[in-house]
Amino acid sequence: MSERWARAFLTAYRFAGAVAYPLIGPYVAWRTSQGKEDRSRSRERYGVAGRPRPEGPVIWIHAASVGETIAVVPLVQSILDYGVNIVLTTGTVTSAQVADERLGDRIIHQYVPLDLKPAVSRFLDHWRPDLAIIAESEIWPMTILELGARRVPQVLVNGRLSDRSFKSWKKRANIAEALFENLAHVVAQSDVDGERFRALGARPVTVSGNLKVDTLPPPVDERALATLKRQIAGRPTWAAISTHDGEEVVAAEVHATLYKRHHGLLTIIVPRHPDRAEALAAQISGMGLKLARRSKGDRITADTDILLGDTIGEMGLYLRLTEIAFVGRSLTSEGGQNPLEPAMLDTAVLAGRNVQNFREAYQRLLDSGGAKLVRDRDMLAGAVNFLLSNEVARHEMMAAGAATVDQMRGALAHTLKSLEPYIQPLIVKSRLKGADGR
Repeated sequence: MSERWARAFLTAYRFAGAVAYPLIGPYVAWRTSQGKEDRSRSRERYGVAGRPRPEGPVIWIHAASVGETIAVVPLVQSILDYGVNIVLTTGTVTSAQVADERLGDRIIHQYVPLDLKPAVSRFLDHWRPDLAIIAESEIWPMTILELGARRVPQVLVNGRLSDRSFKSWKKRANIAEALFENLAHVVAQSDVDGERFRALGARPVTVSGNLKVDTLPPPVDERALATLKRQIAGRPTWAAISTHDGEEVVAAEVHATLYKRHHGLLTIIVPRHPDRAEALAAQISGMGLKLARRSKGDRITADTDILLGDTIGEMGLYLRLTEIAFVGRSLTSEGGQNPLEPAMLDTAVLAGRNVQNFREAYQRLLDSGGAKLVRDRDMLAGAVNFLLSNEVARHEMMAAGAATVDQMRGALAHTLKSLEPYIQPLIVKSRLKGADGR
């Protein structure tokens, strides 16, 4: 596709979005009925502001879902310390909850507008951001084009391109270049990501490391932790976290295999999407295993086989109940999930082989001995059995993972340095406005 055709395509995309805008209502209504949208704030998805714009400079930061939101929290806190207003947008109900829990009223939270011209224009008309910071891989054509048309600097931080995304963009290289030329700077997670953004026309590109490494360990309710530890009463445990379809059954089958070898074994299963809990509970109970559901407040008794962690925002609780964690979306699904949270909480990390989305993090953990990849259910059962049976090896793996995370830190400082040319003028402007009293 030539450059001329690429630009014609993007123009057509803008027009199609305007035409589709009146028809999008049923889609948003369906998402609301599924609990994927906040009914009381659904107008924000159409770009209708839920709050007035504050006086002074405004930075718009966008983080799509929970993982991206957690990753940008330290960055947001650092920018807030300069005295600049931040509007933080997210795309999911759960990420909005995380933003509220960790940042509260220090920021203005809004749901991100749909990537359609009327919604994006309405959002930008109201908030008039002086800078847009986008996290990871949120490439929304209409939003990028509208920001570019208004000459708002756009910086992609913690930038990542998965194998699949890069392959897809390469097939549309001219479109990618027409979009990425609107980015003032890309701060990539890794050298591989950096080279991929450069190949697609982004300039300049720097590499910071992964912001997720510089986050604090996931928080925990100490009272809830103490209660569950009393109920578990020293039983051997292992966890399967961030699991996707099929991996929960694998974890339950591993439990059934190992229970006789490790008397009193408790398996903790934390699905990536808690809305699947009802079906999972029925499926696991149908295997003859006794289940306790965290969302129901079920007590863990001596004959409980599985603790189903079907709640949001309690990963810190579940990981503190065990020293072994299998990280999902890696055995029956592809891409993997973030292994850094369990590693920073002194947990031996296991995963399937499909971890392309977190390649560098896993490679570092594998090289240090902090993680091990497994091929299938039987290999997972063998790895869990080995770690439960060998305390020294388990603790060596736990320590290696924690040390690796410490060595990987520094992405926040690198990112702030890359953002300095864009943020510093806003800091000066904010202070001058404060001094003028206007």
